[in-house]
Amino acid sequence: MWMMFRVIPIMWRAVRPSRVVDMPAVVNTFWLPKGYEGLTFFGHILAPTQAEADRFNNGYSTMKNHEMIHLRQAQACGDSWLRFYLLYIWYWLKNLPANRKMKHAAYLLNPFEMEAYARMHDLHYLKGPATEWRQYAKMPIKERMKLYNHRL
Repeated sequence: MWMMFRVIPIMWRAVRPSRVVDMPAVVNTFWLPKGYEGLTFFGHILAPTQAEADRFNNGYSTMKNHEMIHLRQAQACGDSWLRFYLLYIWYWLKNLPANRKMKHAAYLLNPFEMEAYARMHDLHYLKGPATEWRQYAKMPIKERMKLYNHRL
């Protein structure tokens, strides 16, 4: 139960996304859904285990790149964590009906996640702004689903 409240100091000390250079990983199993390796949270990465947090902190992996893309996306959302999370939740809710056709569609068809997954292997992608999500957001859900299935 105490794990739930360990995020409060992170939120309390959060700075604008533009002031975050690197996101340290911390262990928090409460807010991280089962099966997920990491979650961007106000300039930190929540990891399910200490080993996973160490992996994020000690090297630049594709998953670290994925989470850093979310940082760039937050910068592109008016340099606001709150706006980023509100948009993220909005897109997740809009995709929720697609869960009947595709498992985890609300998450996988989220424009922020589509960009992060598409670009996580490109370690040079972070040199520019991460705004590709805007193109995904303009697509109808069926088109995003078709694009996602085509990439598999």
